[in-house]
Amino acid sequence: MLQVEHLTKRYGAVTAVDDLSFEIAGAGVYGFLGPNGAGKSTTMNIMTGCLSATRGTVKISGYDIYERPREAKRRVGYLPEQPPLYLGETPEEYLRFVGEAKGLRGAELKRQIAAVIDETGIGDMRCRRISALSKGYRQRVGIAQALLGEPDTVILDEPTVGLDPLQILEIRALIAHL
Repeated sequence: MLQVEHLTKRYGAVTAVDDLSFEIAGAGVYGFLGPNGAGKSTTMNIMTGCLSATRGTVKISGYDIYERPREAKRRVGYLPEQPPLYLGETPEEYLRFVGEAKGLRGAELKRQIAAVIDETGIGDMRCRRISALSKGYRQRVGIAQALLGEPDTVILDEPTVGLDPLQILEIRALIAHL
């Protein structure tokens, strides 16, 4: 479950998010729609603990992102609009790095890496450098890292931006599958 209550973010005199409240309960795929500059990415960055709010609360699976950040962040996976991929690494190396950063170790780390590689269909690319992958495969690697740790909630910020029409269909199908 995701709860956002009275979320506000100001940058000086500019209000990026103004008293936003909503709740998402249960499984499903939900869209967060609005024009450019409406505060969608800002809201997602706040919901994932990457940015602080001026006011308001965010709870992920009942854990407040500010009061209990470790518990809240452990339950959310995030793919920002620009995935922070290390281009010199392979998907497998990158996923190992992210998994370790999320506290996974040993057999559990290997199990989850294998699972997300399978779920996102990047098995044939697991040993290629990320710099050599298409934009579509890079997005899949970004989605795979968001799935590590088996989060309750996965937030994807514009997962199809910059993709060709076929890649958009593939990513949408992947999201529907997940």
